[in-house]
Amino acid sequence: MNALLKRVWIGLATTLIVSLAAVVLPNHVQIGDDGHIHLGAPPPAPSPSTAVPTPESTSPPLKRDAVEEVIRTAVSAAGLDPAQGRPTVAAAANSDRTGWMAVREKTAAQAEMNAICADLERQGWTLNPNGDRPDASRSYKRGGWYLLVSTRGKTQAPSTTSTLTDSQTYLTLTGLQLNLSDIPLPEITVRIG
Repeated sequence: MNALLKRVWIGLATTLIVSLAAVVLPNHVQIGDDGHIHLGAPPPAPSPSTAVPTPESTSPPLKRDAVEEVIRTAVSAAGLDPAQGRPTVAAAANSDRTGWMAVREKTAAQAEMNAICADLERQGWTLNPNGDRPDASRSYKRGGWYLLVSTRGKTQAPSTTSTLTDSQTYLTLTGLQLNLSDIPLPEITVRIG
């Protein structure tokens, strides 16, 4: 009985680890037709009877100034003046981060966030729905960059000396450049079943 329970627990733990890896790094997890799961390895060669999937379209890499222009355009499309907000990262501070923030009335912030998101999609940014809360935050990806659009209230303000009133919130766009393909992953093959 102990051996059976041990195998069940190992199977559950393996399934949990693979599931988490699939969520965090979906492009680095492949499940073969034979039940083998490959992490960090190129996909196994397809059998002759299996159609080859089309590769995911990729955008050319973007530079920080291009992402800042995307942010300005999206903010303007929402009917806001980008100059009324402030950058969240100093211009010369970091080439792989950028952002914009403004204090907005809560009653208008959701509609402004929706307009910003609609313009990002118009500009070719792809919605990345993992962990999003449509009423509070949405993330997008393109050209090695991730953009998080969010409204966050007084309790999550970036400073304890916030001057927000109860009717105000922060409207933010945060850009972060990530290249997950640079992260080396060991090749692991797991057989379930």
